[in-house]
Amino acid sequence: MQLILYSKPGCHLCEGLQEKLAQVAKYDFDLEIRDITTNDEWFNAYQYEIPVLTQKLDTAEKPLPRLSPRASVKQLEQMLQKYLVI
Repeated sequence: MQLILYSKPGCHLCEGLQEKLAQVAKYDFDLEIRDITTNDEWFNAYQYEIPVLTQKLDTAEKPLPRLSPRASVKQLEQMLQKYLVI
């Protein structure tokens, strides 16, 4: 399973979500971090939304709900359980 985190340098919310994702033990996934400042399409789509977490599917990406920056790792795992396509 692959997750994609749209981020940009210096984004503290992005860094916080990335740290929480690293602590998730319940799911085995590869995390790809995409810097939106390196791609105009990503920048235009996500410049006001980051961090954005998506699940990469065969032919598309499925956006996952935005998690509160104050959410715990357990809450992140619960969100993943509810919304991931496994």
